[in-house]
Amino acid sequence: MSNNDLKDIPNNGLKDFDIKEVLPKIHKVMIDDTTLRDGEQTAGVVFANEEKIRIAKLLDAVGVRQIEAGVPAMGGDEKATIKKIAGLGLNASVLGWNRAVLKDIQHSIDCGVDAVAISVAVSDIHIKNKLKKDRQWVLDSISKAVDFAKKNNLYVSVNAEDASRAELDFLIEFGLNAKEAGADRLRFCDTIGLLDPFQTHRIVSNLIKETGIDIEMHTHNDFGMATANALAGVKAGATWVNTTVNGLGERAGNAALEEVVMATKYIGKVDLGFKTEMFRELSEYVALASARSVPIWKAIVGTNVFAHESGIHADGIIKDPKTYEAFSPEEVGLTRQLVIGKHSGGNSIRSKFHEYGIEVTSEEAQEILTEVRKTAVELKRALFDKELVYIYKDYKSRHKRHLN
Repeated sequence: MSNNDLKDIPNNGLKDFDIKEVLPKIHKVMIDDTTLRDGEQTAGVVFANEEKIRIAKLLDAVGVRQIEAGVPAMGGDEKATIKKIAGLGLNASVLGWNRAVLKDIQHSIDCGVDAVAISVAVSDIHIKNKLKKDRQWVLDSISKAVDFAKKNNLYVSVNAEDASRAELDFLIEFGLNAKEAGADRLRFCDTIGLLDPFQTHRIVSNLIKETGIDIEMHTHNDFGMATANALAGVKAGATWVNTTVNGLGERAGNAALEEVVMATKYIGKVDLGFKTEMFRELSEYVALASARSVPIWKAIVGTNVFAHESGIHADGIIKDPKTYEAFSPEEVGLTRQLVIGKHSGGNSIRSKFHEYGIEVTSEEAQEILTEVRKTAVELKRALFDKELVYIYKDYKSRHKRHLN
């Protein structure tokens, strides 16, 4: 895989922080999805072999450019499944994750992947306390590993683990070292999600300016800023973003695929060409496979994104959906819902009963609404369709008795 078409991407001299001004200038932002690796590293999550294959096919179908399929060095079912994924003939590149160890990379080669991620820590806290090594060992190890991978005709992503806590001068030296060894890109890992978008932009801008290597963003959500930091990196000139479906991943998770793609499209004004109408299907399948349900309030694919109860909001939606929706529900595989409950208004009542084929006047709607609100408070929830029909029937029965 070549990144020659990405070399002219602007990345520096940006004084403001308006992502709209930058994303339209970018030729292409590639998505490398790591649901099958970092997503499965979510505590307690295990994908069955066939589930991994199905997820890979879905990721390919929606438009992911590269799929990080897992860790071949684990051997056994993991290696066998990665080999199957690599042999599916997907449009997406298939990447295996490795330590900076030649045996790891050989396992990836055995699987038939066309790309490898070679990961090593670059922060002093990791180098000294976890690896029990020094910086020179890190540089030597990555050079040997990259050289071995390139001699085997692999696309190479060098992963700078805990890059957000690394000394910038050493991170630059690491990037230059990896580039000289033949690496195709450098994955900037905010491993414990410590950065904010402004810090991210500054660091990534400097990294690109000093190394000239393609940068991939790998951001974690420990402080709720994974997607924002990923986009800040894109603004700084990063050409790849590492994502997971539903934001799965270690601890609080990673930047969510669906959030990055839709934010790039509607905030950044760049359409990455994804089949976004498949997002809910993909989200539901990964949720099922991971035994981690999608919260109803989840950005982009949560059912509440297009559920409207408040009278003012619902009234606006009835008149023009664009009043309270950034994009249509169909675009991500969802449907719009008018929820009837305590906060509903008269127009919502009329619209909802119109769906049932029942026309009610404004006066009738207000009388029904009084009972709806009372019932919703008693039940502490919105009402089901059958409950609304019962309220309507009781109202009509009382009205008939009153007339008699």
